[in-house]
Amino acid sequence: MQHLPAMIHDLALILGTAGLVTLLFKKLNQPIVLGYLVAGFLVGPKISIFPTVIGVASINLWAEIGVIFLLFALGLEFSFKKLLRVGGSASFTALFEVSLMILFGFTTGRLLGWSTMDSLFLGGILSISSTSIIIRTVEELGMKNMKFVGMVFGVLVIEDLVAVLLMVLLTTVALTRDFSGTEMLGAVLKLSFFLSIWFVAGIFLLPSFLKRTQKLLSEETVLVVAVGLCLMMVVFASNVGFSSALGAFITGSILAETIEGERIHHLIAPIKNLFSAVFFISVGMLIDPQVISIYWKEVLLLSAVVVVGKTLSVTLGSVLSGQTFKSSLQSGMSLAQIGEFSFIIATLGLSLKVISEKIYPIAVAVSVLTAFTTPYMARSAEKTYAWLEKILPARFIQSIDSYSVLSFSMSGNREWREQVRAYVLKVLLNAVVVVAVFLTMARVFLPFLLERQMEEGPAKFLTLSATLVMSAPFLWALAFGRTKQFEALLVEQGKGSHNYVFLVSRIMLAVGLLGAMVGQFVPLMWAVAITLWMVVVVGYVLSQKLQDIYGWFERRFLTNLNDDVKKVHARKNSRSLAPWDAHITEFLIPPEAPYVGVPLHQLSIREKYGVTVALIERGRRRITAPGRVECLMPHDHVFVIGTDEQLILFKGFIQSEVPEVALTEPEAEYSLEQYLLTEESPFLNKSIRECGLREITHGLVVGIEREGGRILNPDSSETLKRGDLLWIVGDREKILQLT
Repeated sequence: MQHLPAMIHDLALILGTAGLVTLLFKKLNQPIVLGYLVAGFLVGPKISIFPTVIGVASINLWAEIGVIFLLFALGLEFSFKKLLRVGGSASFTALFEVSLMILFGFTTGRLLGWSTMDSLFLGGILSISSTSIIIRTVEELGMKNMKFVGMVFGVLVIEDLVAVLLMVLLTTVALTRDFSGTEMLGAVLKLSFFLSIWFVAGIFLLPSFLKRTQKLLSEETVLVVAVGLCLMMVVFASNVGFSSALGAFITGSILAETIEGERIHHLIAPIKNLFSAVFFISVGMLIDPQVISIYWKEVLLLSAVVVVGKTLSVTLGSVLSGQTFKSSLQSGMSLAQIGEFSFIIATLGLSLKVISEKIYPIAVAVSVLTAFTTPYMARSAEKTYAWLEKILPARFIQSIDSYSVLSFSMSGNREWREQVRAYVLKVLLNAVVVVAVFLTMARVFLPFLLERQMEEGPAKFLTLSATLVMSAPFLWALAFGRTKQFEALLVEQGKGSHNYVFLVSRIMLAVGLLGAMVGQFVPLMWAVAITLWMVVVVGYVLSQKLQDIYGWFERRFLTNLNDDVKKVHARKNSRSLAPWDAHITEFLIPPEAPYVGVPLHQLSIREKYGVTVALIERGRRRITAPGRVECLMPHDHVFVIGTDEQLILFKGFIQSEVPEVALTEPEAEYSLEQYLLTEESPFLNKSIRECGLREITHGLVVGIEREGGRILNPDSSETLKRGDLLWIVGDREKILQLT
């Protein structure tokens, strides 16, 4: 009889057990991740009732591969565009919540008498919520079309990014044993620099490569290329001092921006599911019943810290960011658990041998407990709000909602914020590219020449010359590159003179950066002379040529970043009627629906459900502000505005006698905007119908704020008055032209 390797035996055991256990958990409507943990516990070395794995070391190797693919798939779902689309409210809430939970975890650990390092890792473990558990809970409870879910998903995106940053910082602290701010700042700056380089280089190279080879890419070759790129970046990240998980995450984020992003995500899903299952099973294998029996009080205490701490921190952060109290509480109670990244952070601490072994099983036990409570927390959020609304002073609730109105109105100038962000990002990225070119040439190309027995003088001259040539276009852009839209906004706001201040500041930055970089190759006096020579060449002699070269780089980069293929996935920028409960949601019309082909006026959708049909996408055709005679057709994407309660009713209508369909949000060009009626407004004292706003904006007036009151989905005969704040859903550019 042929002898099987121990690894095959172990895989058969753990995957067979996992299959049976997860089927049971699926039947019980529990998260599959918990099934993997239970399966690992049953076949692990801590329990002898069932057969036990033989080669724990080989399973740990597979688990490490699982982490890589888990982070790679997460990066494919993440994408840099998605980060930019996450609103400031979600970003602030996530950072506020993570900071507080790290503090709560660290303080709790110290109160329990744990070491400083144990307490620090405990803070990181308790700070990150479980994406898989939350998504599963939202889907099973039918909450995907509720307003607060957009905030929850936005917080999860930022939390995932913060978790990657936490892993880098905790690794730095663990290896240096230095808690000083200098080391932490250095680690953050190093990470930011490499993230910027990977982002620029990846967006510039990978999408173009995949476009040109698209005809050659079968499913097999796409998969091989994607996995190869992932593992190459894993090796590179490890060599420059970062974790392998970070390299996998970055590769996924960059590939998500390419023309093959969705295809890669689809192909990698089975591999990710297999290896991540092995990872979670390996986590379950480390659950020690004896440790839990000894530390059961700590498990209960930390579970309470997670549930109470996350609920409070997310709710408070969301309120401070301008959300209503109800939406904030729903978000807080939905995020009250820990999961995948908590295991990864705990694994990191164990692999670095800087934390106690007891922390791992305790963290897993806390994750299991909080995962079981998540559905009940999310389901009871509305009842909890209703109870709090009764016992809290009415003035307190009104004050929070008033703050929400104020904060939202203060952040209304979105175009100004976008242009400032684009201006700052352009300056920073050009500076990063210049630094990267100099560092690469100084630390890679120059040593390469010296190893080939070239004399130091000629080697430095050749390296510096090549470096100045390659960095010249980006130095020109850093110093003189124009951002016309930003400059026009400054002129519109009467701040045209600020353009010269910004220009002088950028020139000084470019000159200082150039001098510092050249100083790596030559003595100080030579560095000053070369810098002055470059200022003349870049700023005057070759200005037009460098502008053309940089323009080519920029156009190619922006083309890759804003590829039309990705617009389908860019529908994450809709705006809610904050602080109202109304928001935009998309529904897909099933082909067998009984209402297909029936005119909208016969369906009486607004009268029955209180919602407004704002847009219909039919293939490549877009029907804005559909009229009474328009019909819903099979596979239409219908964008609807209403409150959570109204949308739940409408969802029941959409799903009449058909299975549940996925919900997403509309693309950015068709969005909700504000318009304030002044004395000069041409629409003053006219009805909505008489104004012709439907024709002008290709949209609808879906809300009016008047003297502290709100009218949602107003009748077309409503007369507009001075001081009315109109909420219009339609073509964003056309609405902005009204002002």
